[in-house]
Amino acid sequence: MNRLPGTKIIRVLAIPAILIFSILMLKTISQYTGFDKNVGFLMFKQKVVGNPYWLVFFYIHIFSITLCLLAGLTQFSKRFLTENRKLHRWIGRIYVYNILIINVPACFVLGLFSNGGMIGITGFLVQDILWAYFTLAAVFFIKKGDIAGHKKYMILSYAVTTTAITFRIIKNVFYQENLYDYELFYGLNVWLSLAIHLSAAFLIIRNQKPLPAQIDIHHEDNK
Repeated sequence: MNRLPGTKIIRVLAIPAILIFSILMLKTISQYTGFDKNVGFLMFKQKVVGNPYWLVFFYIHIFSITLCLLAGLTQFSKRFLTENRKLHRWIGRIYVYNILIINVPACFVLGLFSNGGMIGITGFLVQDILWAYFTLAAVFFIKKGDIAGHKKYMILSYAVTTTAITFRIIKNVFYQENLYDYELFYGLNVWLSLAIHLSAAFLIIRNQKPLPAQIDIHHEDNK
């Protein structure tokens, strides 16, 4: 099957976009290292910053998500996978543990108090559930030695991981205070960003070159 031009465009644009966003994220994160409750995003969440549980999960998410973005980015290079199989597995474990143990629980709590009204809350919670499901499915398939299934669900998992990039681009580029209701725009943006990323992921999956159905995990681990 020939790859569609759109798939190649997505691949070409995705890597620099994620790298640039990660650098910007690190710059944004730096403002929270002083644990001041009146900076950045926290200025718009004054109703909940007094909640110690919300605040803890916020800091957990903020300080760990960039590692998640960068760890996932390395996993889709064929050259990296071929030449660094053990490192690929270790980075993959970091990515999975980061999502399932740290960010899925943190984002679930943050989602319950998110902006965007019920549209935004349900959007973030659905996103969080899909994030956990896709990541667990990727683990399940690689445990079975099914490379194709593993790669498919890793692509879907990473699509959800990077949804924050498109969400912020749409918000910063298209939102105009005098034209749109903030809560409605915010809530719809959550769903739109997720839809864009899942559509791109399914397009990439559909145009993937066939992979070997299975590998012997025990044999690979002994190499």
